[in-house]
Amino acid sequence: MLEIGATAPDFHAESTEGPVHLYDDYKGKKNVILIFYPINNTPG
Repeated sequence: MLEIGATAPDFHAESTEGPVHLYDDYKGKKNVILIFYPINNTPG
């Protein structure tokens, strides 16, 4: 788990807006907040 304020590791992912490459798309350009959650109505 990352500490609050830690640098996120570089990654590629699919999103509702298309593919995302964290460093290429955002590093040095914008602040980013990453939010991950399980699918609605699942245990946990």
